[in-house]
Amino acid sequence: MTRPARIALALVGLAALGAGSLTTTAGRAAADTTPTPITTSGVWGLDYSGGFLTDVEVAPSGYQWVIGRQISADGSTVLAKTSRGYAETDAGGDHIERVPCDAGACVPMRTFGNTYAGYFMNAADGRQTAQIYLTENSLSGTDQPTVTGGRFVDATGRYYVYQASSTGKQYVDAVDTYRTAGVRLTRSITAASVWGSALWTPGSGNGAVTQYDLETKRTVATVSTGAPCTVKELQVIGRWIYWNCGTTGAAGVYDRTARKNITVPSGPALVGDGYLVRHDRTAGKLMLTDYHSGTAAVAREIADLPAGNTADQRRLTWTVDKLGGDIAYVDADHTIRIVQSGVPAQALAKIESDVAGDAVDVKGKNGVEYWGSYWQLNKPADWTFTVKDAQGRTERTLTGSGASVDVEWDLRSDTGTYLTNGPKTWSLKAVAQDGGGTYTTGGSLGYVGGLPGFHDQGYYSYGELVTLNSSGALTLHYTKGKGTFDFKSSGSGWPAGSVAVPFADMGSDRCAELLVRMPGGELRRYTGRCGNPYKPSHAYVSLGTGWNAYNVLTSPGDLTGDGRADLLARKASNGDVYLFANGGNGKLKTGVKIRTWSGYKKIVGAGDLDGDGFGDVLALDRSNTLWRYDGTGTGQVEERVKLFSDWGGSYNAIVGVGDITGDGKADIVARDTSGNLYRNNGDGKGSFGARTKIASGWQVYKGIF
Repeated sequence: MTRPARIALALVGLAALGAGSLTTTAGRAAADTTPTPITTSGVWGLDYSGGFLTDVEVAPSGYQWVIGRQISADGSTVLAKTSRGYAETDAGGDHIERVPCDAGACVPMRTFGNTYAGYFMNAADGRQTAQIYLTENSLSGTDQPTVTGGRFVDATGRYYVYQASSTGKQYVDAVDTYRTAGVRLTRSITAASVWGSALWTPGSGNGAVTQYDLETKRTVATVSTGAPCTVKELQVIGRWIYWNCGTTGAAGVYDRTARKNITVPSGPALVGDGYLVRHDRTAGKLMLTDYHSGTAAVAREIADLPAGNTADQRRLTWTVDKLGGDIAYVDADHTIRIVQSGVPAQALAKIESDVAGDAVDVKGKNGVEYWGSYWQLNKPADWTFTVKDAQGRTERTLTGSGASVDVEWDLRSDTGTYLTNGPKTWSLKAVAQDGGGTYTTGGSLGYVGGLPGFHDQGYYSYGELVTLNSSGALTLHYTKGKGTFDFKSSGSGWPAGSVAVPFADMGSDRCAELLVRMPGGELRRYTGRCGNPYKPSHAYVSLGTGWNAYNVLTSPGDLTGDGRADLLARKASNGDVYLFANGGNGKLKTGVKIRTWSGYKKIVGAGDLDGDGFGDVLALDRSNTLWRYDGTGTGQVEERVKLFSDWGGSYNAIVGVGDITGDGKADIVARDTSGNLYRNNGDGKGSFGARTKIASGWQVYKGIF
């Protein structure tokens, strides 16, 4: 996954703006026509989408800025205040585009519904470029053509349309949030609206409009709206298609769900979800027409707004949040007032999304630092993003709110550590702030380059089996997670009698290491090779000599509760079992006796069998009864639990191999005296299912580890 660069801005004047995070309660709206006041010293343009209100006003520094405010769903509270750009002329002569308005010269801007804000920036020579602020200090990195006479036509989420009189063209594009969208389109100027990746434009014949998918680059629908003209203006919000034949001509809303046209009043209008607002300059009122039920109700007054001198004051003195249900306007004393529409919105739904891939390698050559995904919703919601491991344990939770969901997961756990490699699942749940619905989605994710799992030598938390043959080849047998060993790689030159112990990472490179007891009794720690085979000449550190005194060397996983794998060793002379704890510094701590197990013919470190996070041990006695000892996380084991009687009498090798079935549960493999290899699936509760034969001919191996 690649992320296009965003242009960082050094906004020195932000301190003077005083636009950091704040909470201001302006009084809860008692009814849908009770306005919420935001006091300013003057407003020179405003817009509103997804609960994010932008305007141009004078900051405490004495200069004009584009100010953004996140407004609560009920319109009562300013949740945060920020900046979306400097609105004065800078030292080089560059300045924000303005148009005549009652306040003098206003900034025509467009708020996208996800806290993005777009407007045109004029160079000193008059040339313009579209400028889209993504955050207080960053702009969209998408290059824009140089034009004059530019104005935004529509924007929803990442997608936007603007046009320019100098070229006579309309430009359709998307902000490259995490990946390059590649949807740029240049077309002749017509009516146009974007709802996510859907571009709506007039079709052939009166009333026809077409839906063009910007991602697949094809027309996907044609709708007959019933308009008696070639549509001059379009505003699309979910199921509703607003059209008019010019601001003084016929107007209507086509309901795509009910497949019917609804006649609405003519005149300059802005459409919300199920309603329309227009400025009645004769009456000096903002009037709302509710059509959510399929029939246009009688227009009702929602605010006093004098006629003024500007014929069309949309987004200059008043605006509508098409993704939130509120209306904002500026009154005579420069106060911004917010009025709730009182119209029921459609249920919460996704408009469009850009979801990252299903695999991440946090360490590889092309490793990534985050998993970035984006969802645009049709109204503000509170959302939770969760990552779980294969056993359903939550590893990371992120939360947020707004009409867009911008997940930038740093690929770490809630405690800031890398996750254990292996399959993950992610889920997103968003709950509408107005109580109108829930949106959920999710997927799977392969996670590698993090912390190795139990018996994991191959980079993906599946267990690897290690064998030694009579020719001195030490072989790593890899699985694809389907319960068999599918491919292998070998390192040669190992002397007969070498004993391998697949271990965990004892350093900081997140590669599982291999302990090897040489025939002379030296224990070596070979630097982990992340899936590549080992040779005696590869880098190692000696962990001492005299290890021939032990007839069992095995790693159960973490017995001490510090998150590091440990080593168990049984003395051949008396059956005493010692715990050599992982010191975390590439060395083992001094052995501590924890048990005497002279009666067992097999002792097997098995990993976490019961899902409590601590390593466990299997022991097979001479009467062929299999027992389990659960790790306590304090360097000890619980009293034994009987698993099976008359089990494993024909086995000459048993290995706790970790997860080889891809379900996140530790499995075991065993070889019988005929050379057949069997798998028993772990159930995650401390036991195993019936055996399954997975290979034969394994009698050629002198050691299986």
